[in-house]
Amino acid sequence: MAQNSEPQKTAGTEHSTKGAYVTGGEFTRDTNYIEDRVVADPQAAQSAPQEESSSIGDPRMAGLTEGGQAWPVEPGRYRLVAARACPWAHRSIIIRRLLGLEDAISLGTPGPTHDARSWTFDLDEGGVDPVLGTERLQQNYFARFPDYPRGITVPALVDVPSGGVVTNNYPQLTLDLSTQWREHHREGAPDLLPEDKLDEMLPVIKRIFTEVNNGVYRAGFAGSQGAYQDAYDRLFTAMDWLEDRLAGSRYLMGEHITEADVRLFTTLVRFDPVYHGHFKCNRNKLTEMPNLWAYARDLFQTPGFGDTVDFDQIKRHYYEVHEDINPTQIVPAGPDLANWLSEHGREALGGSPFGAGTAPAPVAASEQPGGANPLYR
Repeated sequence: MAQNSEPQKTAGTEHSTKGAYVTGGEFTRDTNYIEDRVVADPQAAQSAPQEESSSIGDPRMAGLTEGGQAWPVEPGRYRLVAARACPWAHRSIIIRRLLGLEDAISLGTPGPTHDARSWTFDLDEGGVDPVLGTERLQQNYFARFPDYPRGITVPALVDVPSGGVVTNNYPQLTLDLSTQWREHHREGAPDLLPEDKLDEMLPVIKRIFTEVNNGVYRAGFAGSQGAYQDAYDRLFTAMDWLEDRLAGSRYLMGEHITEADVRLFTTLVRFDPVYHGHFKCNRNKLTEMPNLWAYARDLFQTPGFGDTVDFDQIKRHYYEVHEDINPTQIVPAGPDLANWLSEHGREALGGSPFGAGTAPAPVAASEQPGGANPLYR
């Protein structure tokens, strides 16, 4: 969409998003998801002891949570529906690419905006997903759960034969892509979940989720000054912790990229274009935190990360959809993006992004983001 074109206004319509995000007081994320899993051995998962639900997932999870079902790993059977605008979905796009699962799991990308009903496939010809044959992701939820009572979220893994959603449990989904789909990883795929780092990494991921990934939303959707101030303080306490952690370490867990870096990156790449202004996370910009900014550029310039980013879709989503905090739905023109390609100097810390592995091949033309990204100029 051209920057000067007008969005489809939802304000005042029956499908307005007004009141969907800012509801008063502290923002609390609904973390109840469809907790089915796609696993290499469904029978073993069904026989294992029942697991506890987790807000961050667990790569060592052998079984299922209460009510969860096991689906078989089967290349070509599932479609990952993941909007490039959404940070929770974006992480699944990155990990699918890093692991080389493009041929095993197809990708559907809804447009960046939606109304109160659901994400739509408005980027596809005729506004219909070419594989699923649906106009709205809501249809795929209803195909399995006709009375699905919660939000229609991305990412969602859809069973192509039935058209029904298998899971939208994004924290576990990416972990299962690493562990359950290993037989279908590309040669040279990195180990994003190194066994010797897990005990240290999971608490890091937990803090990143609660204080940073979700922390920006807690600030942006706060319904009172007190709730906002608390969220703001918590966020920047965590940002300062990350700034210190990355002073002597190229990546969060040391010399190579892991799942933790993917989870942090999707927030950092949105920080200055969206969270700093739109969500009032404005103590400072990312570009004013030397270690975090250099780290973010290092990742952006690493194949699999920046080449999946669409800054236009990111901005359109937040500024057009969140009527509660931007009722005009006007999308800002900035910031300038050229600095994402500037030298970062992180090589001086040693290490290499892929360890014993290799970089993924260039993004297929059919999956290149269509909006602003300095890598595609």
